[in-house]
Amino acid sequence: MQTFTGLISRGWLLGVGSLEPHAMPESAAAHTPGHKSMWRTRSSPSHLHTNRSCPAPLRRPPPAESTPPMAAATAAAVPAATAAEEERRLLRLEEQAEHGGGGAWEYLCLARRLRARRPAHVLRVGLDLLNDASARSRLASEQWTLYEQVAVAAMDCQRLDVAKDCIGVLSNQFPGSTRVARLEALLFEAKGEWAEAERAYALILENNPFDQIVHKRKIAIAKAQGDMLLAVDYLNKYLELFMSDHDAWRELAETYVSLQMYKQAAFCYEELILAHPTIPLYHIAYAEVLYTMGGLENLQTAKKYYASTIQLTGGKNTRALFGVCLCTSAINQLTKGRNKEEEGSELQSLAAEALLKNYKQHAPSKAPLISSMLKNMKLS
Repeated sequence: MQTFTGLISRGWLLGVGSLEPHAMPESAAAHTPGHKSMWRTRSSPSHLHTNRSCPAPLRRPPPAESTPPMAAATAAAVPAATAAEEERRLLRLEEQAEHGGGGAWEYLCLARRLRARRPAHVLRVGLDLLNDASARSRLASEQWTLYEQVAVAAMDCQRLDVAKDCIGVLSNQFPGSTRVARLEALLFEAKGEWAEAERAYALILENNPFDQIVHKRKIAIAKAQGDMLLAVDYLNKYLELFMSDHDAWRELAETYVSLQMYKQAAFCYEELILAHPTIPLYHIAYAEVLYTMGGLENLQTAKKYYASTIQLTGGKNTRALFGVCLCTSAINQLTKGRNKEEEGSELQSLAAEALLKNYKQHAPSKAPLISSMLKNMKLS
């Protein structure tokens, strides 16, 4: 049986944003279909006791040149630096909290905000807080967020007894809460009781058909059971409701690739490139799907998208450099000298030169192998 850890390996499928009770402002929540008040008040509970089929491609957009690669890289540098700093702060707080140096609640809040998946640490630190009556009382209404966070971490660590206790406290405090119902369904998943989990999610969707987290969990259940065709069906239905979710498009594309349904995967990557034309990951993934499909037209298009990946990454993507060389070799074999494309001759020469230079700098022992490969492909 697959463990629950495998089920929530992607934050997208878990819907980790649900752990933040104030993620949705009251004004927005009031206008959300099927929204119900999240936390209703009741007397505080006692101390927590823990006993151990997608259509064929409609279009292939040309590589975008709207944003210069260097400008995109500069714009991304500041958030990346901030994220690295926050990660270092999280690790400092984690060590401090686990050694009794304080900052436990600050650590848990930061872990939620960063959506960091550190269940073992969250479980230890969170249980220490919950089992300290004075510390728990100081949290006031925030303690319910802590119960929820600990419950999810416990399921991730297969501490189902702890998860059940936490969910029981929340269920008593907030009867009829959709949010608690989602946790109860997650617990069924953690136990491997797929049919029970499906029924629990179906009940939630009856009240709110637009619950994104529940739709994602249904996809996760299908994948956990190895039913990839059902996962594809759920993903397509999900995208009918939330078509701007680029993570879902990528999930669907990767699922199609795993099923060797390359034409459908190409369609998904086209959608991603249309929505996010400056992300090199989508360009190279699309190029690789086209290269796998084969055929002269697909190879020529794949070569263009490998080239756009090189442009977007400032020439530093070794995989894309390989892609240009491989596409060139495959095209030459198909044409057999007839109608040779002159326009790409400089591109393939530059790609081969850059590839060899990269290996000489970073892996000199492999450079002779690369040089021999390029000679066999008649690119050097």
